[in-house]
Amino acid sequence: MSLVDLENVKLETHPTARNQAIATRPLSAGSIILSIHAFATVLFENQKSRRCDHCLTLSETLRKCSGCASCWYCDTNCQTRHWPSHKRICKRWNSFISSNEFQALPPHERLDSALLSYFASASSADGQLAIFKSLLPGPTHHPPPPTCAPVEGADILYDRFGNNNFTIHSHLNSFAHGIFPLASRLFNHSCAPNAAARYKLVQGQVVTMEVVALRDIPEEEEICIPYLDPALLQTRQQIFQLTYGFQCTCISCEGLKSVKSVGPIPDVPQDPVRLAALEYRLRTYIGVDDLEHCLLHTKPITQSLPPEIRCFLKEDYIEHLSGVFSQSSHDGPYDRALESGTTLLAMYLLIYPENYPQIGMHALELAKTAWNASMSMNDIVRRQHAMAQVRACLSLGRRILGLYGPEGDSGGPLTEITVLQQLVDQEG
Repeated sequence: MSLVDLENVKLETHPTARNQAIATRPLSAGSIILSIHAFATVLFENQKSRRCDHCLTLSETLRKCSGCASCWYCDTNCQTRHWPSHKRICKRWNSFISSNEFQALPPHERLDSALLSYFASASSADGQLAIFKSLLPGPTHHPPPPTCAPVEGADILYDRFGNNNFTIHSHLNSFAHGIFPLASRLFNHSCAPNAAARYKLVQGQVVTMEVVALRDIPEEEEICIPYLDPALLQTRQQIFQLTYGFQCTCISCEGLKSVKSVGPIPDVPQDPVRLAALEYRLRTYIGVDDLEHCLLHTKPITQSLPPEIRCFLKEDYIEHLSGVFSQSSHDGPYDRALESGTTLLAMYLLIYPENYPQIGMHALELAKTAWNASMSMNDIVRRQHAMAQVRACLSLGRRILGLYGPEGDSGGPLTEITVLQQLVDQEG
C-alpha cells in the first residue's frame, strides 16, 4: 500500500513531529477516512479459545489446531489463511509458552512475545513490513522478549512495538493487540482528536481498522487520533514522554496547562457534604444537572474552569466515580446511580472531545440506569422525570454511537439503543 495513493489524506511536513496527515478534501462526521487491514494480531490470553486466532470473531464452535492445540479457528478456511504465519511456530509453540523464560515474563511482555513471533512470519507482499520498519523507534531501547523462533532484526522491530501497536476492541472492550503500520505512519496523536479507530470483524477475514471522522473535518486540517485515553489527565504527559518521546501540545493539554498555571490541582474533599456540593457545581457548570432539558454538549477544559471544581481533574476521582456508578447502576440504589452517573457524564463532557465514543457508551449506560429506576418507581411524577432522562441519554447515545458506527462483534450498543427505544415508545 503506497503512502501516495491515499484518497482522503496526504502526508505533509509537521513543525515538530515527523509528518502530519492532512485531509485532502472536506470529510463529514462519521465518514471512513481510511480502512486498513492488520499486518499481525494476537489475542489476549483470556480470549484464547473464545475467538478465532485468524479473524478474531467470537464463536462457540471453534476448532483447535491439531499441531499445537493452542490456536483456534472458525473453520478450515480460517486455519488455512492463518497457516502461512502459524506454520513457522506451530510445533514449537507449546514448549515455548510453557518454558520458564516465557512464564517469567509479565503479561504485557508475553503478549509482545507472541505478537513478535507472529509478526516475523507475516506476509510482506503489500509493503506493510517496509512501512513498519520506516516508523520511528520509541525513545527508550528495550531488549526484545524471547520469541518462539528466531526473528531477524528483532531489536529493530521491537524498538517500534511499544509506540506503534494498537489495542483492538469490540464495543470499546479491548481483546487483542494488532499492528497496522500505515495507521502508525499517518496519524499523530491528540487528546482532543477529530478521528478515532474502530475495528471491523468479519468471519474468515483479517481484522480491519477503520479510522472514522468524529466531526466535520475541513480540507487541509490535520487528522489526529488518540494514542491513549484522554481521561489520563495527570499521567498522560509522562506516558507520552516515556512511550512516544514527545510532549503533547493539543488544545486539551494546553487547557490543562493553563489551569495548572494558576496553582496545583487541589485534592478532592473527603467530607461527603462538601463533595456533594462540588459535584452539583460541576454538573451545573457543564449543564447536565437537569438531563431532561440540557443540550449535552462538550465543554473543554480552559483556564476559566471554576476554581472550586478543579479538584475533579484528579485521575483517581474519575476512577472512583466510575466505580460508584458501576456498582450502584447494577445493584442500586438507583438514585445514587443516577447522581454519580450524571456527574461522570459531566466529567466526560469536560474531558473528551465532541462525539467521542466513550461519551456515547456512558450515555447508553445512564439511559439503562434511568430506565431501571423508572420501573421501580410508583410515583407518577418521578417516573415521568426518569423517563425523560432515559430519552435524553438515549438521544445522546444514538447521536454519538450512530456516528461512530458499528464495530467489533455483532449486536452491541447500537442494538441496545434500538431495543431500549422500543421499550420507551411502548411506555408512551
